[in-house]
Amino acid sequence: MAEPELQLVARRIRSFPDFPIPGVLFRDISPLLKDPDSFRASIRLLASHLKKTHGNRIDYIAGGLDSRGFLFGPSLAQELGLGCVLIRKRGKLPGPTVSASYALEYGKAELEIQRDALEPGQKVVVVDDLLATGGTMRAACELLGQLQAEVLECVSLVELTSLRGRERLGPVPFFSLLQYE
Repeated sequence: MAEPELQLVARRIRSFPDFPIPGVLFRDISPLLKDPDSFRASIRLLASHLKKTHGNRIDYIAGGLDSRGFLFGPSLAQELGLGCVLIRKRGKLPGPTVSASYALEYGKAELEIQRDALEPGQKVVVVDDLLATGGTMRAACELLGQLQAEVLECVSLVELTSLRGRERLGPVPFFSLLQYE
């Protein structure tokens, strides 16, 4: 990995203790999004990893899992010369959809994808800004499975390793640029 670029990205992540609730250390990517060089570097680093790992086997990037993740999916797809299929929270996509539920610390939520977004057998990489407990990313993989797509890998900018979210992804490979406890 290009160390100077990774350092540029890492310097743009800031921490806020006790947000949104006491005991949580929030990792804020707003400074990264504000700085075009840092944001561009994060996309280049993710793209470089995917090119090395999968070559030209990827058909689509799947993104849009939440508000910030929505920014990484299309940007990464453009960098790789691919299309981006959207996976969104329930009620955000028009037309026929399929859905998958996942648990939140305060209840349940649902993700949806348009029923005609992918053909069976197409190869997809799921991208989000952050992996915490893994529930959202796992639900995204389940949705893609309902469409009979092949999930090659899940990637994120930040991983909160103490929450062990990658374990919830089962056999799906996972990669993150930055890891925090």
